Amino acid sequence: MQDGLITLNAVTKVFKPDITALNEISAAIKPGRITGLVGPDGAGKTTLLRLIAGLLKPTDGHITVGGFDTIKDAQAIHSFIGYMPQKFGLYEELTVLENLELHARLRDINGQERKNIFEKMLAFTDLERFTKRLAGKLSGGMKQKLGLACSLLGKPRFLLLDEPSVGVDPLSRRELWKMVQNLSTDGMSVLWATAYLDEAEQCEEVLLLNHGDLLYEGRPKDLTSRVDGRVYLASVPAVKRRQILSCILQKKEVVDGVIQGHNVRILFEKGKKPELRFPLEPTKARFEDAFIDILKGAYARESLLAKHMKEKPVQTVPPIQAMGLTKKFGDFTAAKDITFTIQRGEIFGLLGPNGAGKSTTFKMMCGLLQPTTGKSLISEFDLKSASSMARMRIGYMAQKFSLYGDLSVKQNLEFFSGVYGLNGTIKSDRIQELIKIFDLETYLNTDAGILPLGFKQRLALACSVIHEPDVLFLDEPTSGVDPLTRREFWTHINGMAEKGMTIMVTTHFMDEAEYCDRIALIYKGENIASNTPDGLKEVIKSKDYPDPTLEETFIELIRRADKGEG
Repeated sequence: MQDGLITLNAVTKVFKPDITALNEISAAIKPGRITGLVGPDGAGKTTLLRLIAGLLKPTDGHITVGGFDTIKDAQAIHSFIGYMPQKFGLYEELTVLENLELHARLRDINGQERKNIFEKMLAFTDLERFTKRLAGKLSGGMKQKLGLACSLLGKPRFLLLDEPSVGVDPLSRRELWKMVQNLSTDGMSVLWATAYLDEAEQCEEVLLLNHGDLLYEGRPKDLTSRVDGRVYLASVPAVKRRQILSCILQKKEVVDGVIQGHNVRILFEKGKKPELRFPLEPTKARFEDAFIDILKGAYARESLLAKHMKEKPVQTVPPIQAMGLTKKFGDFTAAKDITFTIQRGEIFGLLGPNGAGKSTTFKMMCGLLQPTTGKSLISEFDLKSASSMARMRIGYMAQKFSLYGDLSVKQNLEFFSGVYGLNGTIKSDRIQELIKIFDLETYLNTDAGILPLGFKQRLALACSVIHEPDVLFLDEPTSGVDPLTRREFWTHINGMAEKGMTIMVTTHFMDEAEYCDRIALIYKGENIASNTPDGLKEVIKSKDYPDPTLEETFIELIRRADKGEG
């Protein structure tokens, strides 16, 4: 066996005459390293992983893994490769231990060997306490750890990970990363597909795909160096941050712009830097800057969705109120005395680790779960006693794709417009408007369940705002999608907030949380901190954290809560 080496030679994969997933990809994935696989949705990342694992055959070209051909020697490759798919691929109705036992039998691991490797994997993933828990009842981070443990049972020399940290909070992401780093140190070759570019930046090498083409192969820092001297921070007033960002993005010299703390981070075209009325300070380039640059900043800079919205009227009462929300499941209290108000046009972020009570709180807020005590009000309508009046004012986009997968894109739009009471020309005009805004024309007759992830999210957002609700609940709306699509989504979210829509959002992307006007951090069922993003950072500012990021703030506040230092 050529120890740890994966070679790709002019690999092409065509699914239909008009869909080329990969186009003559040639690369060498070096042994004993973590190699990042990045690119926008539909770039070909999952297809490439499945080809390497021998689960698909290339249309042209060939792949070798440790010297074995993936077509001729597929069975041999399966014996020394570990593959963790993007979607949770274990049996949710089986316990942690039962899933491990099933995978051990599939690998023909028995007797003392099985006992030894189970002890090692359970200790490695910190799942010893949860062996009797059903996999479906695990938190997102624990599910990913179990998936990783199952993929490692055969002691693979090659580990293929398809976005293992999707839907996982920052604490669990760091734990997963450390675990994989330890595996690499022990000589395992890892290919890590990721939507988190801070993870890609830590890899020793990266492959960057777009529309099936390989745009870059090499060290992350070498790609990042291409944008050195082109990245600046503009200090802007906090109350106008989103509006100023929107204006900056309209300038042709600007490749990218995002909110970063109390600044707007700007990437300029090479050799171009327009005069702005705010002071600019040069800052260190990041891999994400280079990623956006090589893709030419190809995302929507203006929200047509918001542009076509009517301005929401000023309200005398807060559109969203949580009043002492508590939820118990038997003896377990999932949420305790959650109280806050959200004003018109405000973006309110609900953050927290997996399993902390964030989802329970969110579901009570939008009427999907009845509180044990307390109440949730939407424009003064109680979701319990006046649910129909309240629900008509709500738009909701679930974390997991919740539309009808066996209905086409157009049928979903027609169904949800009918549910929200639209009819006649108003209904047909609104549907056509959303088709154009979200570029859904190509997929109108495609079943929603087989859409590319980015288009699934676009359709879900379109259905949630088809009736132009007063308040919008977004549960991890950008989970798993690439940075370009995430920027497009936040262009819409920011634009709708400017039109007076009140928005409550959950996210595990801390850079997205910077866009929120205020944040509530939920941990162990309680609201342990509420403030603006900058206000939360001030709480932990110290010698150890002179200029803390929001992710550092998130982790430190949870650490303090665990130690009773709140």
